[in-house]
Amino acid sequence: MGDCGTQKKLCCFVVLCLLVAGITGGAIGIYKWHHSGLNRWHGRGSTADFQKIIQERCDDYTQQIRPRARSGNCQGIQQAFTSAFISKDPCKATKEDYKPLLDLAYPTVPCDKAVFWSKTKELAHEYAKRRGLLTLEDTLLGSLADGLSWCGEPGSPDLNYQSCPDWKKDCRTNYFSVFWEALSERFAENVCGTVQVVLNGSIENAFDKMSIFGRVEAPNLSPTVTLKAWLVHDPGKPPSDSCSGPSIKELESILNQRSVRFICRDNLSRDQFLGSF
Repeated sequence: MGDCGTQKKLCCFVVLCLLVAGITGGAIGIYKWHHSGLNRWHGRGSTADFQKIIQERCDDYTQQIRPRARSGNCQGIQQAFTSAFISKDPCKATKEDYKPLLDLAYPTVPCDKAVFWSKTKELAHEYAKRRGLLTLEDTLLGSLADGLSWCGEPGSPDLNYQSCPDWKKDCRTNYFSVFWEALSERFAENVCGTVQVVLNGSIENAFDKMSIFGRVEAPNLSPTVTLKAWLVHDPGKPPSDSCSGPSIKELESILNQRSVRFICRDNLSRDQFLGSF
C-alpha cells in the first residue's frame, strides 16, 4: 500500500511538471510570436509616450507659440490623431482616416508666408524663422507630429513600439506617410500669394518628382500662386544643379500645367541665401 501511494504521488508530480513545462513553453512561444510580429517592419517603432507628447505640444502651441491659432480642443485633436490609426492595419492607411483630424486643425498660413522644402529641412526652417515665414512643420498639426513616429496593430488598442512600416521597404500606404501626404496636400491647396521652396543645389536633381514636394505639394498649388525656388548649395561645394537644369525644368512644366507663375534663383551658398533680401 505504501509503495502504491508513493508511485501515485510520483506520477502526479511528473504530470504536474509536464503540465507546468507545457504552459511555460506555450507562454514563451506566444510571447516570441507576438514580439516577432511587432518587429516585422523595417521602420522605427512608435515614439514612447506618443499620446502624451501630442497633448503637451498642442497645449504649448495653442497657448504659447500661436495663441491666435487656438483650436480650443487639444484633447479632441489628440483623440482624433490616435483614432485615425489605432487598431488598424498599419499598411492600409487612407487620407480619409485623417479627415476628422484635419478638419479640427486646418493647416492655414497667411498669404506670402509659406515656405516649402525638399531635402533642406534644417535650412528651410532656419530661413523661415529668420524671415517670419512658416513651413508645414510650423502649422499646428505639423508641429505636433514633427520628429515622431507611430503605428498600431489590427485589433489592438496599443501602439506598436517595436517597429512601423517603412515607406520604401514595407508599404507606401502606412499611417505615417499618409498623414504627411494628407497634411501637405491641404497645406499646398491653401497657400496664397508668393510662396517659396528651398531646394538642395548640391545634388544633381534638386527637384525630385517622387518627394512629397514633387508628387503632392507642387501639383496642388493654386493657379493664383507664384512660386519662388531657391537652389542652395553646401558651403565649400560647387552647385550641382541650376535653374536651367532638367530637374527644375520638370518642376516648371508641372507648374505651367497649373498656370502657376515660377521664379528661380540658383548658385547660392547657405550664407548668401540666409542673408538674401
